[in-house]
Amino acid sequence: MKPNSIKKLLFSEIKSVSNRFADFCMSAGKDFTRNRKISFETVLKTIIGMESSSLTNELIDAFGISPDMPSASAFIQQRNKVKAEAFKAVFDGFTSNLINEKSDILRILAVDGSDIQIATNPDDLSSYHPGTNGQKPYNLLHLNALFDLKHKIYTDAVIQGRMDWNEHNALQEMIDRSNIRKALVIADRGYESYNNMAHIQEKGWYFLIRIKDGKTGIKEGLTLPNVDEFDAKISLKLTRRQTKETKELLKDKNHYRFLPSNATFDYLPLKSKKHDPVQFYTLNFRIVRFKITEDLYETVLTNLDADLYSSEKLKELYASRWDIETSFRGLKYTIGMLDFHSKKAMCIHQEIYAHLIMYNFAEMITSHVVIEKKQRKYTYKANFTVAAHMCRLFYQGKTASPNLETIISRNIIPVRPDRHRERKLTAKIFHGFLYRVA
Repeated sequence: MKPNSIKKLLFSEIKSVSNRFADFCMSAGKDFTRNRKISFETVLKTIIGMESSSLTNELIDAFGISPDMPSASAFIQQRNKVKAEAFKAVFDGFTSNLINEKSDILRILAVDGSDIQIATNPDDLSSYHPGTNGQKPYNLLHLNALFDLKHKIYTDAVIQGRMDWNEHNALQEMIDRSNIRKALVIADRGYESYNNMAHIQEKGWYFLIRIKDGKTGIKEGLTLPNVDEFDAKISLKLTRRQTKETKELLKDKNHYRFLPSNATFDYLPLKSKKHDPVQFYTLNFRIVRFKITEDLYETVLTNLDADLYSSEKLKELYASRWDIETSFRGLKYTIGMLDFHSKKAMCIHQEIYAHLIMYNFAEMITSHVVIEKKQRKYTYKANFTVAAHMCRLFYQGKTASPNLETIISRNIIPVRPDRHRERKLTAKIFHGFLYRVA
């Protein structure tokens, strides 16, 4: 898809949502009913195009240097009338129309989450941390996302307050509402759950989930091969009942498993009457353990066909999950999801979805730019930092498609596979409103 077609598609989705503005206003029948300088559509376009500058500088970029440029105060008043769901609607419509693949093609999706520090607000109880041991209070949001590993774009997202976050619920919500017919979900250890596996199985999808390599978790109690590497098929029947008959069955731990009432599982009743028949739910999967370094092994669960997906293929698929980690870095530091222009939770949600839209916009354009192949040591790819900036200028109408593609193709960086770097977990950062890049 050419850059102009991608831009046309995005603007078409913005227009479509704007035509239904009453569905996304805080006060339907009142907001945006009068002709004003800042329309509903203008609010959407402006916020989607924002970077990391101060709000006034963002408005100068969006409206140009003109005495008719709206003030920051006027813009804030208008954006406060728009629900964050408007940006989610643009994101959903734009993303679903970006990829025109046949429904029987397997989409490979990675799921993960990332914390986002926002301005400190004690009134937002869902995200407020009072701080301990002399630590200052702070607020955190948690972004849960599904990421298409082939096309390098986000397909869905759920935003939660960090105090009541639940990555399992977020994943299940994204799976259940997806219109993708056939997909593989790749997840890290935090998503080890019978309920997650069941939701994916009920959707008709596939899963590849890394699990704890010790004796705890789903592996607990299973009789598995006593070797370093193995590929074992498991058919496990889950139940919440403990009758005389089921207690005998539960002795076969490779085929039956009891779920206590405090274990969340949506496909078995939490309670049942004494004379009701015992209900089982069957999960069919493989437990595969393989070597990744000389002395390090990983264990995964999958329902992929063993004839088509060997342990070596599963290792490659799981390794590809790392792209969602690097996408979070691009989303935060390149697109600007560390710098918001409001303290209100609703407005921050607006900007998170706006940044996801701009990330997908930039990534789809960048991925279609041809990089000239030469006799080099490494394969080269576009520098996403430069590409994202150019795509934002293109979105704002400040450059044309030929110049856009030329500059992106000239600014390239080498692809160095199998590079390893120690992961540094640093404190969360919030960039104050008074310390923004000009």
